[in-house]
This record gives sequence, C-alpha cells and structure tokens, in this order.
Amino acid sequence: MNTIYQTTGLVQTTSAQPSNVGASKNCWTAFQEWRKWERLRRDLCNLSDRELMDIGITYSEIDYVTSNRITDPRGIRSAE
Repeated sequence: MNTIYQTTGLVQTTSAQPSNVGASKNCWTAFQEWRKWERLRRDLCNLSDRELMDIGITYSEIDYVTSNRITDPRGIRSAE
C-alpha cells in the first residue's frame, strides 16, 4: 500500500491510496495509446494511393508507420 504524507501547516497528515490505482492508470494509458494507433491506422487506410504517395508511404507501410510514430521509415525523425 502506498502512503502519501502531506504537510498542512505544522500538522502532518497521511492518506492511503489503493495499490491498484497504478495498475488502472497503466491500463487506461495503454488503452488510450491503442486508440490513437487505431485512429491513425484507420485514417491512413482511408487515403487514396495518390494521397499516400504525397506523404511518402505506401499501403504496405501503414502498420509500420502507425506502430513507430516517433520514427519515419525513411530515417527522418518526426516531430510529435
């Protein structure tokens, strides 16, 4: 169990947090990341061949690009 100490004036108080809060937060964060990945993948799949060519990727690279959003398949680091 995690214990948080807070100082209010000269009195120190404690409040306990359930230990599953961290696990729930990690799960929620992973779910949000998955939603971002899926939304990006869906949006890229809905583009035409010409639009994909304009941004420099092909349909076969969509999964790679969405899974590695920080890097570019051409070796150029993208700004996020």
